[in-house]
Amino acid sequence: MLTRENIIRVLVEALEPLDYVHAFWEGGAAAFNRIDEWSDIDVYLVVDEKKVEEAFLEVEGALKSLASIKQKYDVKQTGWSGIFQAFYRLEGASEYLIIDLAVLTLSAPDKLLEPEIHGKAVFYFNKSDKIAPPPLYKRAFTIKLLEKLKKLQAKYDMFNNFVQKEINRGNHLEALFLYHRLTLGTLVEALRIRYSPLHYDFKMRYIHYELPSEVIKKLKPLYFVEDENSLQEKYRKTNQWFDEIMAEIDHKRLME
Repeated sequence: MLTRENIIRVLVEALEPLDYVHAFWEGGAAAFNRIDEWSDIDVYLVVDEKKVEEAFLEVEGALKSLASIKQKYDVKQTGWSGIFQAFYRLEGASEYLIIDLAVLTLSAPDKLLEPEIHGKAVFYFNKSDKIAPPPLYKRAFTIKLLEKLKKLQAKYDMFNNFVQKEINRGNHLEALFLYHRLTLGTLVEALRIRYSPLHYDFKMRYIHYELPSEVIKKLKPLYFVEDENSLQEKYRKTNQWFDEIMAEIDHKRLME
């Protein structure tokens, strides 16, 4: 069976000699020292501006030298400027060993390298000082946090009662969808800011590692709704907890 080491070795051998390729590293579980048997491979490649498509083709050629590409999911342009993404599944590899490839242009303003946020990147090569983990600008980051808090409260005030509206109508499937998306989703974002502010926008990602165990213990049963009566009760508890968490967040402390 193919291993992550096989895959990374082949990619390094294919990409490092290319003049238009500047750096190649692994993030995700590797950057947080959390690799296990279910981890995928989150790799990042920095290339010259007009070489994005060529880089993808080079990666695919290298992968095909190992095994057939069983599936490709092409994201194209991501939500970040200058970052393009595709996912690959190989024949003969574990179904969990998906290759999550991000190709970044040299001019991409955010290279997702701040160690406080993205972990300690594992560089396989870095040809110059053009690619380096930048400092975290705390003031700018804190301003984002405070803006997020305002948006969370506004979102909650405007839309949260949509859940109760659908409960009142007897539309419990719609109510359940909105409860997870709006009420619980907003609560999780508030909990992130309260306990793990550097990952305030990570939603459920890494939540078991980064929120206190007692918070996870309290949060988990709110997601598992047994019936209509349970939905109404858990909706009430979630609303109460959201109000408590928002009151606990110390805005002055965030600015320190």
